[in-house]
Amino acid sequence: MKANYTFFTKANRTPQTQPIPGRQADMIQGRSGGYQFKIDLWQQLRRCLLLGTAQGSFYANKHELTEEFVNVVTQAVVIDSARTAQEILYASDGHAINNSAPLFALVLLSIGETPAAKGAFQEIFLQVVRTGSHFYEWLNYTRSLRGFGKLIRACGKTWLANPDARALAYQLLKYQQRHGYTHRDALRLFHVKPETPDHQALYQWATQGWTSLPEAPPSEAMAQIWWYERVKRDPSLTLEAIRQGRLTHEMIAPVGNMDREAWQLLFKDMPMGALLRNLGSLTHLGVLTFNRSKNLRYLAERLQSKKNLRKARIHPIDILKALKTYQSGGKLGRSQKTWQPIPRVLDILETALERSFDVVQPTGKTFLHAVDVSGSMSYYTVSSGGLTCCEIATTLALATAKAEQNYIIRGFSTEFCDLKITARDSFSSALAKASNQNFGGTDAAVAYDWAIRHRVHVDVFCFWTDCESWAGKAHPSQRLADYRRRVNPQAKAIYVTLAPYKVSLVDPQDPDSWDFSGFDPAMPKAIQMIAAGT
Repeated sequence: MKANYTFFTKANRTPQTQPIPGRQADMIQGRSGGYQFKIDLWQQLRRCLLLGTAQGSFYANKHELTEEFVNVVTQAVVIDSARTAQEILYASDGHAINNSAPLFALVLLSIGETPAAKGAFQEIFLQVVRTGSHFYEWLNYTRSLRGFGKLIRACGKTWLANPDARALAYQLLKYQQRHGYTHRDALRLFHVKPETPDHQALYQWATQGWTSLPEAPPSEAMAQIWWYERVKRDPSLTLEAIRQGRLTHEMIAPVGNMDREAWQLLFKDMPMGALLRNLGSLTHLGVLTFNRSKNLRYLAERLQSKKNLRKARIHPIDILKALKTYQSGGKLGRSQKTWQPIPRVLDILETALERSFDVVQPTGKTFLHAVDVSGSMSYYTVSSGGLTCCEIATTLALATAKAEQNYIIRGFSTEFCDLKITARDSFSSALAKASNQNFGGTDAAVAYDWAIRHRVHVDVFCFWTDCESWAGKAHPSQRLADYRRRVNPQAKAIYVTLAPYKVSLVDPQDPDSWDFSGFDPAMPKAIQMIAAGT
């Protein structure tokens, strides 16, 4: 047998089930058995805040992940409570898939023992606890984790004593009870004393109700409550209450006559989040139909406005969930109704989803999007809408590709497959193509293997993955070094981690590789800026 030097040319390859020689201190064994690089405390904090840990994953259940989350927040508060507070605030401001993880972390911040931690908690409290739903979720976590001391009572009083009595009345009417609490419970717990006649009237209604109905609203602040109480006594006033009292569907539905005309009135002023959640009901009731062009135009104006989406803190995942649920015709989600999806509504949601991401002008760079389609990505769901990691990874990759001109989108497990997805695909069709590929183990290095073998010039490799790569004969960082040596020395790599694990595929010694976390709407723009070198 002729001797050759293959042993030397492959010497820089280490199976992913082993740490890279000389880098053992930088690496940790993931739950899948593969070795990846460690991430620092702040990376893990942001990852947990943006992704949440309440759903569990393929490799870890929700209890295990949340225990890690608690430990991370606790450590971060000790090291730098102000920075921890800013991370919570960032996640809460429309960057996390929902506000539950920031609220949970906010309670952990309040447990911090230093004056700095207490001050940081108070400083961001009202910016994170914005709605009645947030307030009672925070209250529930607080009761379970720490109890009600002086600090908590001060913040609770502050929320319930909002100087804008009209805004407070809106929240108390819209969210009359959540998480086992009512307004009466909260007001008694915090011993809130009214500072104005409006607050006096509002607290009295919240704790005792109205035995008799005034002939007119006691004040402008109490107008919506007055209309609500009128409809409770006479449901035939439903339409008038919606027109004049501007009651939302959460306020009027439990007490009113909810026919098509009522829903048509509600449709015109429905908040963005509620509008997305009720598209199926609106179709079932005939408010949205094939031939009601005026309503369809209005829907497009609302949902396709970047300004409206941002103002309402509508996350792309909210739109993706609405798209998937609406397309199902009632087979998904909690609705008991069924409907025939209207193509125009699906088109509106597709455009809204694309516009919900923050992008800039095309950079002219070539992108290779590698979407993890391994079995674990189809198991892990990240929201109550049942969206899988793979579906969201595909959506993020396609949103980034739609912002550029030069791109490749492929899927990886232990092979690197052509998903046949292009920027012309709708998000729905792209999801179907990617979801049909879920199988096998995970080897992120196959993307570099393919690019080397075919000598494909790539400026930016974008990986959308849970980061649990374990099945390869070489680590992704090793194959990236090979690619730079053989094809493009300036190639950059971006790994977007879509599960709240504490591992990364990014070599911390590589200045041209980045690790991002979560489903942040700003992700495509950040990737473009890295590609452009800005």
